[in-house]
Amino acid sequence: MAKKIGTVIHIYGKIGVAILALVSELKVGDTVLFKGKKTEFTQTIDSIQINHEQVAKAKKGDDVGIKVSQEVDEGDEVFLA
Repeated sequence: MAKKIGTVIHIYGKIGVAILALVSELKVGDTVLFKGKKTEFTQTIDSIQINHEQVAKAKKGDDVGIKVSQEVDEGDEVFLA
């Protein structure tokens, strides 16, 4: 089973950004699976931001912004793919 790394807690739909609350480490280059009631797709993480600053990785407990390739919903879960 895939390892859960976080949950979508906010969406900026116009700019295609999701805010994730992490429960595990996430780094640029990871492939993740977004899964929710209407959502299921994988994508590679191209960039991560914490407080509008680019970072290469983030740790458990961080809230991070990432660009998403498809629409996601608040509450969608995120797993390492």
